[in-house]
Amino acid sequence: MTDSLSDLTTALLEAARKAGADSADALAVSGTAVSIEIRKGALEQAERSEGVDIGLRVLMGRRQACVSASDTSAATIRALAERAVAMAREAPEDPHAGLADPSQLAQGWDLAALDLADAAPEPGAAALEAQARAVEAAALESKGITQVEAASGYSHRQLHMAATNGFSGGYGRTSTSLSAVAFTGSGTEMQRDYAGESRTHAADMPGAEGIGQLAAIRTLQRVGSVKPRTGTYPVVYDERVAASLVGHLLSAINGSSIARGSSWARDLLGKQVLPAGLSLIEDPHRPRISASRPFDGEGLATRRREIVADGVLTGWVLDLATGRKLGLASTANAFRGTSAPPSPSTSCIDLTQGSVSRDDLLAQMGTGLLVTSMIGSTISATTGDYSRGASGFWVENGQLAYPVHECTIAGNLRDMLLRIIPANDARAHLSTRVPSILIDGMTLAGT
Repeated sequence: MTDSLSDLTTALLEAARKAGADSADALAVSGTAVSIEIRKGALEQAERSEGVDIGLRVLMGRRQACVSASDTSAATIRALAERAVAMAREAPEDPHAGLADPSQLAQGWDLAALDLADAAPEPGAAALEAQARAVEAAALESKGITQVEAASGYSHRQLHMAATNGFSGGYGRTSTSLSAVAFTGSGTEMQRDYAGESRTHAADMPGAEGIGQLAAIRTLQRVGSVKPRTGTYPVVYDERVAASLVGHLLSAINGSSIARGSSWARDLLGKQVLPAGLSLIEDPHRPRISASRPFDGEGLATRRREIVADGVLTGWVLDLATGRKLGLASTANAFRGTSAPPSPSTSCIDLTQGSVSRDDLLAQMGTGLLVTSMIGSTISATTGDYSRGASGFWVENGQLAYPVHECTIAGNLRDMLLRIIPANDARAHLSTRVPSILIDGMTLAGT
């Protein structure tokens, strides 16, 4: 399959040259996905999809255009290239558009070390259904659970990218997943929660029984939820949701926002953004992790780097175009699909873990809110003002007192991130590893 994807990118580049493009890059992606869903003990959905998508970006000087298709015939490739060149000729000039210099390109990467694709054969629909039924049965064993929605899935995706600057490379990745949503009660008293796991290799998946039991436990803990108090209290973000805080910081230091001057973090380079002692590390070379990759969407070699070192912001998240706008080198953070030009984003992220457990954080907090799920958000990209709907548990004297829902947490991200205290419970298999986090002085709106 990789050879045929390579052939497709070669054909796309040849067609672009013949159509008159000055330079071009091409992407071919193949994918297979199987999913099973069980609801109320019955097979709700069984789907399988497979296909190939191709994308071409052409440049005429500093003008660029992107086209894509799911038809890989020679006629379509030729028409795509002609259309892309015609579009590029009419596009506005972008002084920062352009391919990487050949000296910048990745070379000699080690796909075997990354181990992103499971060599085991694709599981059949019957095996996936059996897994979904097993997780459903495990959840229903808990007294009070009235309904379960279970799902299992498998996917295998391969890509190959090539460009007229000489780059050519590809890789594949697999994913296996299993999840359950459990329900209890009815009408306005109904409660629900979930548990799920996903791995690149099926052999690394935890058992269905544990997933189902955890979904049931989480759901039953939500019975009797009320609105919490209104006031200023400390908040612990459970590990399930704590990564969202780091996500807001990563969005704020994204090169696209910085180049526009629209980010609340635009003046924070070289300044303290996290407490001293905490670092935020990107490592795209973690084996068997879904977000790992040997090169970025422009063919540059990915590498480990400290985005935040000892609390200090060391750099932005850049692709070639945003780097050029800012007069900086790309940080090899370009991501792309078949239908759009590259844009900056991150891969595998680690926040420095603390030395205490989540229970220790709750004890330190004393009285406040433990957040286990979040809905909606009102976050100002320019000021960092933060407001999100949340639910979880009210904590008294360091112990869970009762479940709460329908509350709002508010603050300002610049201030919040400087006050975080991490626990040590980040899950090792996640691509973004962020432990539970305590932040004091948050504004809660409940009753």
